[in-house]
Amino acid sequence: MTTEPRPAVDALVAGAVFVAVAVAVTVTWQLLDQAVTDIPLYRTYGERVAHGLVPYRDFPFEYPPGALPALILPALVTDSLSAYRAVFEAELAIVGAVGVVLAGEALRRLGRRGMERWLPLAFLAVAPAALGGVILTRFDLLPATLVVGAVVLLVSGRERAAAAVVGLGIAVKLYPAVLVPLLAVGAWRRGGRRALASTLGLVAAPVVVAYLPFVVLAPGGVADSFGRQLGRPLQIESLGAGVLLGLHQAFDTTLEWSSGSGSQNLTGTAADAVAVLLSVAQVAAVAAVWLAYARGPVGPERLVRHAAAAVVAFVAFSKVLSPQFLVWVAFLVPLVGGARVRAAVGLVALACALTALWFPARYWDLVREFDPLASWLVLARGATLVALLAVLTWPATERAPARSPTHAPIPDRT
Repeated sequence: MTTEPRPAVDALVAGAVFVAVAVAVTVTWQLLDQAVTDIPLYRTYGERVAHGLVPYRDFPFEYPPGALPALILPALVTDSLSAYRAVFEAELAIVGAVGVVLAGEALRRLGRRGMERWLPLAFLAVAPAALGGVILTRFDLLPATLVVGAVVLLVSGRERAAAAVVGLGIAVKLYPAVLVPLLAVGAWRRGGRRALASTLGLVAAPVVVAYLPFVVLAPGGVADSFGRQLGRPLQIESLGAGVLLGLHQAFDTTLEWSSGSGSQNLTGTAADAVAVLLSVAQVAAVAAVWLAYARGPVGPERLVRHAAAAVVAFVAFSKVLSPQFLVWVAFLVPLVGGARVRAAVGLVALACALTALWFPARYWDLVREFDPLASWLVLARGATLVALLAVLTWPATERAPARSPTHAPIPDRT
């Protein structure tokens, strides 16, 4: 008779702990009046739509249209900022709990036992302690949960459904698009051109459904939303900014900043050059992950590891690296198994902890005064993410999922 808790029970417990920690930390930051939050902006968007205005046409909207339901729902049932905040945070707490439970299911279907199961669940349960400044005040838990749901479907052999869920994730926040080439490789290996076309069509369908009405009503507004994202300058929290901040602290180099595109950014010739170099590095790193996956066998373990690596590469070398982007990483990397799980989870925890040391409490000190401690922490966080990418991409033999009388082996549809 096993002494391990049933998978559904330990995942539910982890989800409940996640909610308790997330709510406690979020309320604490609010009581300290140090929260740096996007909720007032979300309420503005939600109220405008509730009053009949059309995003992209009647007001600029920088997010994909799939984010709108999460922003509009609280506006439909509240009449004040404080009430909107409470409903929005409750909404995201539920979404996060679902994400933790889905992570538990993914671990079960991957055959994870012992430390390879409890360590990821324990990390996810307490992760809001380090991400509390953003965990319930941004909507990033929604796409992160959709990605975990897609992983559950993929490791269950339901590739078509997974493709549609990835499409939903792209319609909410664009970053799940980095998973599409991995799905395409699996589809090609599984069924050639027909399977590839079907997979890409299922990914595209939710994106088309979400965007098409707005493209018809406001093509210029939709194009502008993409242009704003692609043309953003070097955000002060990015790895490239961390390098410039480190040089400023060590050698007193000149730095300037300004607000724009929804963030605080470094400006000047050096910052512009670093932004370009970082974008090139981002494309190269993500493409290298895709190529590495395409060159090897297709199976659940390699798929999960390369999916995590693709997201980490996208985040680590992005010229915009807001703290909430770590939510994407925190919900996906713990699903990676094998000998690297301890190092991977440890590095994610370190990246979150390094962020918590300066955000939100020292954020404005960083922006206005280039605070030395915060500057070095930004650089250390960026270096930690690069180290995490190295751990995930280091070649290793993937082991087969564990078998037990109560856990059937996972079919490898290759």
